[in-house]
Amino acid sequence: MKRKFMPVLLAAVVSMGCAAYSLTASATLKPGDPAPDFTTQASLGGKTYTYSLADELKKGPVVLYFYPAAFTKGCTIEAHEFADAVDEYKKYGATVIGVSHDNIDTLTKFSVSECRSKFPVAADADAKVIGLYDAGLPMHDSMANRVSYVIAPDGKVIYEYTSLSPDKHVENTLEAVKQWAATHKQQ
Repeated sequence: MKRKFMPVLLAAVVSMGCAAYSLTASATLKPGDPAPDFTTQASLGGKTYTYSLADELKKGPVVLYFYPAAFTKGCTIEAHEFADAVDEYKKYGATVIGVSHDNIDTLTKFSVSECRSKFPVAADADAKVIGLYDAGLPMHDSMANRVSYVIAPDGKVIYEYTSLSPDKHVENTLEAVKQWAATHKQQ
């Protein structure tokens, strides 16, 4: 496939919700790697605030998921699934945050409608956080791929999953959080 056709394919992938295509790359961060700290603007329930990963890790594990674009089919499905599972994550002491290249105004709307005011979404318009986590789409690294991480309170990645399909991100990260909680309950 010639490079000049990649923007067209990328547009098709994003607009179709990413489920029909597989443009996945293996994320660089793996279990045991330190999770890069970041602070950025986020919105929860339509209210904008400064999100700090370090502050959230003091409360427990963090499920950090990257997604291509707010209000696209696959990203809306994924946001609904995370919103539905937030209470289950909380049972194990975990919090959830979604990150995309969208601006904060777009995410303020997305946080209410698609995230159902259950968890924050963070703006990464300059793709700095996406870059830190090697979560960019192949050949278009300023836009996030669909990558989910679980980060332990010690700041280490304990789970990573990359797939443009939104189907298994919640199931897989919730299982990783449960395994972490079971291990740390015994200590």
